[in-house]
Amino acid sequence: MKKILTALFISMSFAAFAQEDLKIPLIEIEGISIRKVPSDEAVFMIELEEKSMKVVSAVEVLNRKTKTLADELKKAKIKDYKLIADNYAVDINRVYRSGISRDSGYVARQSLRIVTTSKNEDLQKIVESIQDAGDMSFNLHFQVAEATKNSLEDAMLVEALKNAESRAMLIAQTLGIKTIRVHRVSLEAPQQAYPKVEMMRSMADDSSGPLIAADNQTLWRKVYVKYTY
Repeated sequence: MKKILTALFISMSFAAFAQEDLKIPLIEIEGISIRKVPSDEAVFMIELEEKSMKVVSAVEVLNRKTKTLADELKKAKIKDYKLIADNYAVDINRVYRSGISRDSGYVARQSLRIVTTSKNEDLQKIVESIQDAGDMSFNLHFQVAEATKNSLEDAMLVEALKNAESRAMLIAQTLGIKTIRVHRVSLEAPQQAYPKVEMMRSMADDSSGPLIAADNQTLWRKVYVKYTY
């Protein structure tokens, strides 16, 4: 009941704002801040799966694979990395044949992430560690670390607000409106575009391992400002 009343209150508030805006002359502006930022973290995503007729057996094999990977990474002496395990689950292994389902033991699943700020040689060591750990496949993507994004948040917000103000002033001057003032401001959640990942081999030495590189990422910050006059 409380949730219903809260939703009703929010709906009524939006309706009230909409009716108010119809009575007030407005200039509605979107302000944007865009930054090209170098990726400073590489993330290897690994999905493990093990099937067995017994839960204990499936879990033991999964844990052994995780430990083997951890040991290989430690042996590689990588400068900086974190091995993170999450999304652990054990389910009934349900098999469908000719439209009929039957239970065939259990399936254990585990997601692993290797997060590192290291570049080139250490990334190659991580690839080799995953391969040496056994039957594991991985996906690799690059991202901007949360600490980096947080450090840019305030500056990008200021840029987006100034961009909205500049565009609103241009409209006002063009239309002969003498003064404008802020009526309402709303923010859009920060957006992030992931770069392409490229595997490259050194042209100078064909015997060297692949070099891994990523494009810069584009960070966006948007605000919506309503000016009245």
